[in-house]
Formats: sequence, structure tokens, C-alpha cells
Amino acid sequence: MAPFVPRTRAVAVLRMKKIALDNQSRTIRRLRAKLEIKRRESTAIKKGLEDKVSSLERELQLQRCDNHSLRNTMTLYHKDIDRRISQLVKAKKEHKSNQVALEASHTTIAGLAEIGLCMSKKIEKMKAKKQQARESHMECHQRLQARIQLTESTIQEQQLTIETLMEENAGLLQTIQGLQEDNVVPFDDEWEEESDEEGLEEIPVGEGEIFNE
Repeated sequence: MAPFVPRTRAVAVLRMKKIALDNQSRTIRRLRAKLEIKRRESTAIKKGLEDKVSSLERELQLQRCDNHSLRNTMTLYHKDIDRRISQLVKAKKEHKSNQVALEASHTTIAGLAEIGLCMSKKIEKMKAKKQQARESHMECHQRLQARIQLTESTIQEQQLTIETLMEENAGLLQTIQGLQEDNVVPFDDEWEEESDEEGLEEIPVGEGEIFNE
């Protein structure tokens, strides 16, 4: 029985070694799996980092563009501010000039108001004189109308008198012609003119004339 003891130990040692090797193999496989996982994770992390770096670079580029635009905008703002400051300075000068002109215009307006007051008083006086002149004119017009009516009445009366005289003259001419025809007396132009003059002399003085008052 004694000689088999070493073999049993050798088998046990081999078994132990085999178990150790199996354990080591499992450990190696496990480590390899972990290493593979780590590699994948590292690759994913690396890719994520690369993507993040690319994104950051793009953002940086955009930020640079934005900074450039902002710088240009700030430059424009500064120019605009300078322009507005110049405009304000100019406006201040114009305001001062306008204030001086306004004070002068106030003085002018005060003088014009005084002149306007004097003119108003003169206008009131002129209105009163105009009213008096209008009333006087109306009175004169009424008087003139009365005189015109009186003159027209006188003219109508004289016209009637003239017509009556002309009718009487015509009747006398007919009577003379009848007498000439009855008496057969020569009738010349001189006698006719004398008859006309005698007929005219029979007109009352003042009835055939129009006198202006």
C-alpha cells in the first residue's frame, strides 16, 4: 500500500494544478472579456470625446464668428454712439440758437401785440367813422332819391305838356290847311315858319324846360 501514496499525491497535485490552471484560464478569459469591454467602452468614450471635441470645435468656430460679428456690431454701435453724440451736440447748439431766436420772437410778438392793440383802436375809430359816413351816405342817397323822383315827376309833367302842345300845334296846322283850302290863299314857306314860331311862342316859359336842382 505504501508505494501508491506518492502517485496519489502526484494525482492530487496534478488535479490541484489543473484546477489552478482552469481557474487561471477562467480568470484570463474573464480578464480578456473585461479588457474587451473596457476596449469597447474606451472606443465609445474615445468616439464620444472625438464627437464632443468636434462639437466643441464647431461651437468654438461659431463662437469666434459670433465674437467677430459682436465685435463688428460693437464697432457699429460705437460709431452710432459717436454719431448720436455729434447730433446731440449739434442739436444743443441749434436749441441754443432757437432759444435766442425765440426770445427775440417773444420781444417781436410783444411789440406786434402792442401795435395790434393800437391798430384795433384805430380800426374801431375807422369803423365808427365808416358807420357815420354810411349813415350820411344813406341820408344823402335818400335825399337824392327824393330829388330824382321829384325831377322825374316834373319831367313827366313837362312831357305831358309838350305832347299837349304838339297836339294843339297839329290841330292848328290842320285848321290852317283847311283855311287855305277854303280861301285859296298862297301858302309859302316863310309864312309857315312864322306860324311855327308863333306856335312855339305860345308855349309858356318854364313848362318846356327841365331844371336840375
